[in-house]
Amino acid sequence: MDMLRGETMTASAPCDAARYDGMSIALHWVTALLVITQFLLAEFWGFFPRPTTHLMVVTHMSLGLILTGIYALRLVWRGTAGRQLPPAGLGVLDRVAKATHQALYALLGAELVLGFATRWTHNQALSFFGLLIPSPFGHISRQTGWLVGQAHDIVAWSIIVLAGCHAAAALLHHYVLKDGVLRRILPLG
Repeated sequence: MDMLRGETMTASAPCDAARYDGMSIALHWVTALLVITQFLLAEFWGFFPRPTTHLMVVTHMSLGLILTGIYALRLVWRGTAGRQLPPAGLGVLDRVAKATHQALYALLGAELVLGFATRWTHNQALSFFGLLIPSPFGHISRQTGWLVGQAHDIVAWSIIVLAGCHAAAALLHHYVLKDGVLRRILPLG
């Protein structure tokens, strides 16, 4: 689900009467898939031998660059052509949903910047499927690189926890409240 804004729905207008447009739905699910993949790669590459770890790290960087493009496209789409739906009409839950979406957008933006900074503050080039993108900065101290790497990890875990709460809320809407909110963002209505 994307940030919901607009008018409140009336009791006579069911939440599932409107759906997000196809592009918004696709961008949502591609973002979710990339975020989960990125997190799993980073969490598990330490358990593999060096050649596999290297491949996982390069894949992580490459997918991070793709995620950066998806994130930018998502922001542009939301601000221009993307369908905006009104809140589900549940008062405080609407405000929590909006705050959650805003936090996810902010954390993801921060994480993308930190991803670039992590590699570059470790004085290494980014790799996009083998194409090296050198750091625009000069030599950075090890301590700075470590701090940026720690921030990258903390934000990653924050995204996963908040996205997990977001998914749990979507399931609550679907199975307990039965209000059709989840159907607004599902790929197949």
